[in-house]
Formats: sequence, C-alpha cells, structure tokens
Amino acid sequence: MKYDMAGGAAMIGAMRGIALLKPKVKVTAIICATENMPSGKAQKPGDIQIAMSGKSIEIINTDAEGRLVLADGLCYARQLGCTHLVDAATLTGAVVVALGYVNAGIFASDDKMYERFSHANEKAGEKFWRMPLDEEYKESIKSSIADIINSGGRWGGAVTAAMFLKEFAEETPWIHLDIAGTAWMEEQKPWIAKGPSGIAVRSLVEFARSFTS
Repeated sequence: MKYDMAGGAAMIGAMRGIALLKPKVKVTAIICATENMPSGKAQKPGDIQIAMSGKSIEIINTDAEGRLVLADGLCYARQLGCTHLVDAATLTGAVVVALGYVNAGIFASDDKMYERFSHANEKAGEKFWRMPLDEEYKESIKSSIADIINSGGRWGGAVTAAMFLKEFAEETPWIHLDIAGTAWMEEQKPWIAKGPSGIAVRSLVEFARSFTS
C-alpha cells in the first residue's frame, strides 16, 4: 500500500516545497485518504454509489476504487473555489502497458493549462507523456442504470479512467497524472531514483511557481 498512496505522498511533498518557496499564489491540496477494508458493507459489482457531486456511479469493478475517492476530491476542490485542478495517482496498470516504466501519463482538459504544466515539467526534468481525452472514449463509461460506470474495461483503460475523473472536474481546467509506472522504480535511472521516486513533486512545485512569472 506504500505504492498505492504515492499520489497522495506526491501532493504532500509538493506542498512542503511550495510552503518553503512561498510563490505568490494560493495553493490547496486535498489528500483523498480512506480506509479500504473488506467487510459486510463492502461494495459489490452492480451496486450504485452516489458521488459527492450527485452523479450516480454503477460499480463494475470493485478494484477500480481509488477513482471513487478522487472523484469526490475533485468535486470538493471545486466547491472550495479552486480555479485549476491537478490530481496525481497510481491509478491504472493500463498506463504501464501504454508507457512502460519511462514516462508517466498526463491527461489535460485544457490546452493552455497543459502548456503551462509542460514548461514546468521541462524545468523539473521529469518524464510525462500526454494521453488523449477524445469525447468518443466517454462511450466506454456509459451506464444503462446510472450516470456512469466506474470502469471502462481492458481497452484504453488509462484513458477511460481519466474520462471518469473528467466527469467530476467538469468545466474547471484540469490535469490528471497517472503515475503508476514510475512511482516506484526497481532500478535507478539518470532521471529518476530507485524505490519511491517522488515523481510529480518537482513538476507540481514548478507549476505552482509558474503562476507568479
């Protein structure tokens, strides 16, 4: 589970750096943490869950649980008045199939925001690769009994997971970082450390700093 919480750890690490550097921009971090234990109340395939935003979610895959708390985190951030959203998570094995252990996946709903993050990313020296968010992918998360399903299946799994989260970011400019392939490295590379890599921390700090330049 140390690997599974790497997205939350990256946000805490980034906030530490931001606090020390004190950029002249208000930054809010929400750590989506919850107990994930089996019990008689555990959700089952076919259950319907109502998200914080009011959207109904049909549970297709109980292993696609992390995106449920992320969805509420995005909704809560919007309620707090956040004008730009970035989430990071070890969300899918599918992004590792697509990009291996070299690049992390980045999804962006807004091109200008992506360009700003891309410049920050270049400064930080971290490897990310932009993935698609075409509207056609939304077909894969449609439900006949709820607003959406929580898993679009095997094909394009990293993209359909991002499309799920996009439903909760709504019109707010938003970036999703799927760091499953690079959050924990088995061997050191010139650009990334062995073990828990801290991927995204430097890019997030540079991104926050970019709003004052």
